[in-house]
Amino acid sequence: MDIPTLEQLNLSAAFPAISLALGTCLLLLVDLFLPKNRKYLTAWLALGGLAVSFIFNLFAYNSSTTALEGMFIADQFTGFSNIAVIVATAISILLSIDYLKRHQMERGEYYILLLFSATGAMFMAAANDLVVIFVALELLSIPLYIMAAFRPNDARSEESGMKYFILGAFSSAFLVYGAALIYGASGTTNLTEIFSSVEGILATQSASSLYLLAGTALLVVGLGFKVAVVPFHMWTPDVYEGAPTPVTAYMSVVAKLGGFASFLRVMIIALPALALPESTIAVWQTTLWLIAAATLILGNFVAIAQTNVKRMLAYSSIAHAGYILMAVAAAGTAGLGDSAAQAALIYLLAYTFTNLGAFAVAMVLEKTDGSNVTLDDFIGLSRRQPLLAFLMAFFMLSLIGIPTTSGFIGKWLVFQVTLEAGLIPLAIIGVLTSVVSAYYYVRIIVNMYLRENEAAVGDEGEALPGASQYVNWAIYASFAGTLILGLLPVLATNLVNTVNLATMFPR
Repeated sequence: MDIPTLEQLNLSAAFPAISLALGTCLLLLVDLFLPKNRKYLTAWLALGGLAVSFIFNLFAYNSSTTALEGMFIADQFTGFSNIAVIVATAISILLSIDYLKRHQMERGEYYILLLFSATGAMFMAAANDLVVIFVALELLSIPLYIMAAFRPNDARSEESGMKYFILGAFSSAFLVYGAALIYGASGTTNLTEIFSSVEGILATQSASSLYLLAGTALLVVGLGFKVAVVPFHMWTPDVYEGAPTPVTAYMSVVAKLGGFASFLRVMIIALPALALPESTIAVWQTTLWLIAAATLILGNFVAIAQTNVKRMLAYSSIAHAGYILMAVAAAGTAGLGDSAAQAALIYLLAYTFTNLGAFAVAMVLEKTDGSNVTLDDFIGLSRRQPLLAFLMAFFMLSLIGIPTTSGFIGKWLVFQVTLEAGLIPLAIIGVLTSVVSAYYYVRIIVNMYLRENEAAVGDEGEALPGASQYVNWAIYASFAGTLILGLLPVLATNLVNTVNLATMFPR
């Protein structure tokens, strides 16, 4: 057995993710010596660990190399994904500090679980091997199962964690089985080596072709569950509703970041050549665009019927997974892999800022007993808290995709690459469902500005249950990201214009 040298492992390329993992292990030991009334220090140390990882990521951003014997890719795609994961995790920590204290669940392991989950997302974005994708997926998911059930003596939270765990384990089995079939067909789990073997497998027209197709389908199921696309979305509304709100906010963005990053890696690097003879369209494109269309339709239409804000945002999250999947489907057309990856990355960053901001405002209105926020809780908010109402309105407009917001830039790029791929029916469905989404997003704005209820209005400037300095910081950071990305999209496009997942392996 050959033992790789440090030079062959090239650990420096993977140090942004490795440093966060090592820092989290160290934090686990430090937390043991912190008194119970000072667990907030763990939060600040966690933010420090994220800052260190962010700095290492900046140094590695423009690299284009592999690590861990080719199982890890350090490139601009990885670097941009890492930025989004780190920012999302930092904002989630700010949302959690006072929330944990207010609900008597202030425990240092919460932040440790959060960082381990972020580490898993970072490894998923950089994975160049199906085995690494599976291990990273479990590292992302297992802490989320625990965090979803983190609220003590709350049946809804415990139910949320149990449902997420059972269905998550079930979906992981699909992923493993799919990886096994692809390994059986190609003899490797390395994405680049799978790409090299696909054309030869298809040319032989042997049973290996069927194994390859079946394995691809099972991978779509496993990753589809993680990003909550139809019909693998069933867990999302119940888990989002029952989990502590900061956990819901975190999983709504970071699980998508990790899941879609792996989705793009697998489809663009390993399986772009999985096509019929003389065709420039991958065979999985039709399946993905049909799933995307179903996700857009179900997510947006069912969201209309929701009065619970967390469930509404859960179906909204499903719908936005459909928009991102549009870009993944477009990557099935030869020559569009890089453009699709760039559009998906920018959409993911825009969604990260916007959705975290929306959940943060909802958390401010959440009652001390932990009961969920309803649409009626927003009635008259513009009189009680004018600034908060304005910020929530801005987040809602961004989720619709109104110009000057980051949501508009994300949708513009996704629709553009979808049209370039010739998926005109999917683009039409995307536009029409965006119009549908305006109904339930604008409904919140109407409640805040145009409806009055004396029982809900109260006095101007009245303190709200979940308001705190840290939550305000999280809201302002989310607003800044949403606004800046909307007004100056060039800042994001310049970061992704060198992403070259497909050009390394032209078809």
